[in-house]
Amino acid sequence: MTWIETIIISIVEGLTEFLPVSSTGHMIITQNLLGIPQGDPFVHAFTFIIQFGAILSVVCLYWKRFFQFDNTPAPEGSTLLQRLRHKYYFYWLLIVGVIPAVVIGLLAKKSGLLDWLLDSVEVVAVMLVVGGVFMLYCDKLFNKGSDANTVNEKRAFRIGLYQCISVIPGVSRSMATIVGGMTQGLTRKKAAEFSFFLAVPTMAGATLLDLLDLVKEEASWATTHNITMLVLGCVVSFIVALLAMKWFVGFLTKYGFKAFGYYRIIVGCIIIILLLTGHSLAMVD
Repeated sequence: MTWIETIIISIVEGLTEFLPVSSTGHMIITQNLLGIPQGDPFVHAFTFIIQFGAILSVVCLYWKRFFQFDNTPAPEGSTLLQRLRHKYYFYWLLIVGVIPAVVIGLLAKKSGLLDWLLDSVEVVAVMLVVGGVFMLYCDKLFNKGSDANTVNEKRAFRIGLYQCISVIPGVSRSMATIVGGMTQGLTRKKAAEFSFFLAVPTMAGATLLDLLDLVKEEASWATTHNITMLVLGCVVSFIVALLAMKWFVGFLTKYGFKAFGYYRIIVGCIIIILLLTGHSLAMVD
């Protein structure tokens, strides 16, 4: 991968990570457009590792939520575990919410399904269209949230189940978790913010696994150039994701999902038409 390719892919990651348009799907499309060979272990790992920058952007923007603990006294007679749960309740909800993704993600990775999906631009195109059609109607179906509703263990776990759908590139982790939150009675804003929070342990785990897999591979990938590309990708995705996230909350709260739905349908249909007519997505061969 060249410097320009790295920067372009990282900008795409930062822009789309927290939008309901599928960051992984867009990176796969971008890699195809740039003519980057699919199936390469480093390219696969790069796709996940640069998400570390986006993780940091969430912690940076919502640092008060991540570093503010409940110091009020726990109920009398509470066990040590209950006291810890009381003080670190925010982290407890993230643990509960990420459990389904850990199970499904590991199974998909171990079976080889995840690697196959990451190489399939056809899957991305179809899921962009399917998800786009769904998003045209999801506001009417689920936009009944109340400000009085908050995330608890049951809601966190159910949102985590919705997140598992995003193992399919093109679905969008953001869309799945936000819609999951709305089905649990959360407002669009609260659902979006919990989607951001849940992304931290989910993406951190995926990044760590791919980094470990990359380290286990033969060391030929660990060139100064590749390591520099990983660092550059994380920095670029951090900056872009920080800006995109702040804009997205306001836009989603005011306008809902419909604009993103139309965008997904248009992009997905263009790709499907190109593939059906025998055209390659690569701008350069």
